[in-house]
Formats: sequence, structure tokens, C-alpha cells
Amino acid sequence: MIRALTFGVLVLLSMHTGWGDEKQDTHAEHHSTAAENPTMATLTKLVGTWVAADDKNQPTDQVVSVIKLTAGGSVLHETLFPGQDQEMVSIYTVDGEDVVMTHYCMLGNQPRMKASGQSTDNTIKWAFAGGSNLDPAKDKHMHGATLTILDPDHIKIEGVAWDNGKPAEEMCGTMNLVRQK
Repeated sequence: MIRALTFGVLVLLSMHTGWGDEKQDTHAEHHSTAAENPTMATLTKLVGTWVAADDKNQPTDQVVSVIKLTAGGSVLHETLFPGQDQEMVSIYTVDGEDVVMTHYCMLGNQPRMKASGQSTDNTIKWAFAGGSNLDPAKDKHMHGATLTILDPDHIKIEGVAWDNGKPAEEMCGTMNLVRQK
């Protein structure tokens, strides 16, 4: 038992020592990949807290989205409706040449989307690319979205949800958000 414990500790120590050096190299590679992708670079400009805009496009007190970078700058983590019953999370990452998003929905499913080739510098169009815990022919799910950056402090999100294999009008909507100062 003592030999096994000693061996385990030695293995862990040797792994930790070697792993730390590799981690720094890997981190640099992933960080530069994310920073070099134009779509991801656009998304990282959104880091911060976003509140609902009123009908005059002025900020309200309703926090809708909190966006932060994590994993050494390689992942964008968005919390939607933080602290509310309908809180959800979306994770954005670079996958090869693409930027992909997984949306962890309050419906209990996880649709994945990919930024489409129709995206521009200020508009990112998300297209459905599969998901977990859903059958797109039957289940309600987020199926697409368009993010428009109006200026550094104003964005518009137009969501497209599907139910029974077609757009679900009652679940589609537009949110106008203002960066919280």
C-alpha cells in the first residue's frame, strides 16, 4: 500500500512538472489561434456586461448578458439572464477556421451553431450545426441567430428558434442591448 501510494505521488509529481511546461506552450498556441480568427476577435470586443435597451435605445437596469474571456483567452463565456430562473450559458470557441458556439439552454438542450460565411465585420450570422439532447425535427431549440454590432456600446441580437422542424414565431425575437458603464 505504501509503495503504491509513493509510486502514485511520484507519477503525479513527474506529470505535474512536465505538464506545466507543456501547458504554457499549448496556451500560447490556443491564445494566438483565437486572437487571429477575425470572428473571434470581433466577439472578444464584447467582453463586459450588457443590459436591455429601452425604446429610446438607452440602458435599463435589466442585465441580459455578461461576457468574459476564459481558458487563457481561447474561450468566450456568455451568461444570459444571470441570476434569473431562465439563466443560460453560451460558449464560443475557435474550431479550425470556424468559430462555433454551444448554447446551454434552459430547455435542457445544447444546440451548436457555427458562424456562417455570410458574416461580416459587424454582423455574425449563426447557423445550426447539430446539438445534444434535441431532435431538430421535433424539439424546441435555438436554431440560429444574427448578432449585429451597431457600435462599441450597442448590439442587436435576432434569435431564431425552431419547434416541430420549422421556425417557432413565439420563440423568435430581437434584443437590443447596451454596454453597462
